[in-house]
Amino acid sequence: MIQLLLADDHAVMRRGIREILEADSEIEVTGEAGDGREAIRLAQKLKPDVMIIDLGMPELNGLDAILQIRKDCPEVEILVFSMHDSEELIREVFAAGARGYVLKSDSSLCLIEAVKSLARHEPFFTPRISEAILHSLVASATGGKVKSQDGALSSREREILQLLAENKTNKEIATKLAISIRTVETHRRSIMQKLQVNSIVELVHYAIRNGIVQPSVKFDSQSIPISQQDGEQ
Repeated sequence: MIQLLLADDHAVMRRGIREILEADSEIEVTGEAGDGREAIRLAQKLKPDVMIIDLGMPELNGLDAILQIRKDCPEVEILVFSMHDSEELIREVFAAGARGYVLKSDSSLCLIEAVKSLARHEPFFTPRISEAILHSLVASATGGKVKSQDGALSSREREILQLLAENKTNKEIATKLAISIRTVETHRRSIMQKLQVNSIVELVHYAIRNGIVQPSVKFDSQSIPISQQDGEQ
């Protein structure tokens, strides 16, 4: 029996995936997580054979959750199940330690096949993902630009990027991460400089395009320049 942990922030999606997987007698879903931090906690606790994880989750995005899980639980095989198919994101996911990638637009049969492949410690890619990986390898071999725009961001900067994109103020971020407001402001400026953006709105758009937050994130401000300090908020 393959022990599986499922991480997706949509309860309806988790229920549907669970029904698909448990229709196969060889697969048992032993836990479900609704955000990135819960995914890490349950992976540490349950030590599943395979973990299915979405990328755009609250609290901590799937990419950084993968990095932490691979560090804490290297024996857990990780399968990404996402709607995002950008080549940059796919490269980052595999660099973080995932061994399989299935798009939500793919057939449900692919998901079962992927889980069983990873349980045998074999990687699994659907055709679209294989094409992206091949394109990346060709570009690298021919001197093409393959490095993602946010490749220089640290894990802490990506974490702050997600919280900024979720419309959190500097003060709220500082409280949540137990750091000073000044440290948040420093990270914020660094993130914007590295991504070459000039407003939080642009950060939100970037985060959505790259699966860091879901498109449903609400943001009503038009433009906030880098120089603005909101530590008092």
